[in-house]
Amino acid sequence: MAVFKHSSDSALVVPGEGRLSHAPRGHPALPEGKVGVVLANLGTPDATDYWSMRRYLGEFLSDRRVVDYPRWLWQPLLQLIILSRRPFISGKAYRSIWNQGLDESPLLTITREQTAKLATRLESAFGDRVEVDFCMRYGNPSTDSVLRRLQARGCERILFFPLYPQYGSPTTATACDQAFRTLMRLKWQPSVRTVPAYYRHPDYLEALAASVREAYASAEVAPEVLVASYHGVPKRFLDEGDPYYCHCRQTTRLLQEALGLSDTAIETTFQSKFGPEEWVGPATVERVAALAREGRRHIAVISPAFAADCVETLEEIQQEIRAAFLAAGGETFTYVPCLNARDDHVAALETIARQELAGWL
Repeated sequence: MAVFKHSSDSALVVPGEGRLSHAPRGHPALPEGKVGVVLANLGTPDATDYWSMRRYLGEFLSDRRVVDYPRWLWQPLLQLIILSRRPFISGKAYRSIWNQGLDESPLLTITREQTAKLATRLESAFGDRVEVDFCMRYGNPSTDSVLRRLQARGCERILFFPLYPQYGSPTTATACDQAFRTLMRLKWQPSVRTVPAYYRHPDYLEALAASVREAYASAEVAPEVLVASYHGVPKRFLDEGDPYYCHCRQTTRLLQEALGLSDTAIETTFQSKFGPEEWVGPATVERVAALAREGRRHIAVISPAFAADCVETLEEIQQEIRAAFLAAGGETFTYVPCLNARDDHVAALETIARQELAGWL
């Protein structure tokens, strides 16, 4: 259950006033039209046990945007082999980073906090004309339930905001696909806008740069190299027109400019390879080990593609990739947290949302 404040679902306008200025005197009062803003993130299992993980992974890995192999080939492999073993492995990874106090994943905790802060900012500017909520592409709260809830609260227009700075078909596109599926089932569709990739937005880049400066200032030893690690995709996605790889490269270049780093002080890598085919690279886990062997003993790693810390950052980077660097001779490994619910990050999200809401509020 969301902890952020929502305005009343029963707010009414007086007949003959406002939107009903031309209604006859006896016309019943109607809810005032509102605007909804939905932050959309990847998703989270409900728990770390085998069946919870299997449900989550089954939904995730059955998405044709994520794995686009022919169903006749992929589904038997997924259902009979991968989902027999993978829930145990993923469950262990999630347990190592699980928010025990709230009994939920850090991604869920952080996304809720981001939503609460954004709601406070937008409500201070627009009052109860705007409703802010969040959804997950996989797991809960589902995209369908949140869009229907906002419509029930009187939202006639909805801004759908995928929390992916760099556009990718397995991330941004599938989040929007899910929102559109809900629209296809509604008798009365709200008007919907989607927020485009914001990897070049100056407020996002400044928040990234500020997080690096803070991490460097508090580091035990100044990092020699900043590794910008992005979630990987199969190389053929790039060949087929997905701009994600190019957006990642541009993000690193713009971050380099903002920080004033030399070409040897920052690198772009990709993590989380899955399956046998060739993925974009270099692979983060291999590259950090190579840096250590090359004599770069002090590095920092940042994940610009993730709006919130999650299993890929807290477990894969903080544990697996860190271990690979230290095992290869590295000495200090500084992890730069995701932007999460930092005030400058939420301010950037507000600026982007307000730009996309132009003409609605």
